[in-house]
Amino acid sequence: MPAEIVPTERAGAFVLRMDGHDQSHVDLDDPGRLAFDYVRRIGDVVDAWGTPGAPARVLHVGGAGLTLPRYVAHTRPRSAQVVLEPAADVTELVRRELPLPRQSGIKVRPVDGRSGLAAVRDGSQDLVVVDAFADGRVPGDLVTAECAAEYARVLAAGGLLLLNLTDAAPFAWTRRVVAAVRAALPATMLSAEPATLRGRRPGNLLLVAGRDAVPVAALRTRAATGAAPYRVLDAAQVSDTVGGGRPFTDADTAPSPAQR
Repeated sequence: MPAEIVPTERAGAFVLRMDGHDQSHVDLDDPGRLAFDYVRRIGDVVDAWGTPGAPARVLHVGGAGLTLPRYVAHTRPRSAQVVLEPAADVTELVRRELPLPRQSGIKVRPVDGRSGLAAVRDGSQDLVVVDAFADGRVPGDLVTAECAAEYARVLAAGGLLLLNLTDAAPFAWTRRVVAAVRAALPATMLSAEPATLRGRRPGNLLLVAGRDAVPVAALRTRAATGAAPYRVLDAAQVSDTVGGGRPFTDADTAPSPAQR
């Protein structure tokens, strides 16, 4: 099914639909508005990193409608951003119908995540945001121990990995991802909607990882005060909820479960 851009009820706002899934929501008039709840949670982490409003070096694995790069360009002007998006036809569609602001600092490379990661310099990124899907599932090659080591390699001191996962209780797949990431980036936290954590429905789980620390306190404040409250699990709670898995490796991996 080809990608398509669909207008919404809000003037200037559009949805990019891929593989039958609403992949991105883009508000051309207000790039600081993040309509999807899980994207808002990613935005909260971006806001919590470092000095608010200061430029950041950001690597995005997965681009789609370029919602998050637009958000960073809006909230952290002069940021240097690189997007790894293998679907060149989708990027062309988005650039044509949902053009980026002038001098946005956003560069899109038509390569897959692993190939693009291999070309990134050591310690050159403040944030690595992984929000990638193929046929509605997170690709298995982006959640292995070897790939986690690559994320860690390109992160600067104090940098963070933001990894958007999709799963349902009892989170067997996520447990293996967490184990793989922790081998390279031991400081972790996880956010999700309460209904997903309680096993009532599948959903997005945002895993945030770093070498030394993650902004748990700041995210808990945002989680309690935002329009769509969510839960933030610290390292101990991550272990209790999605710990105990066997790490995925390049020789033994799988994409995220299909969501019904």
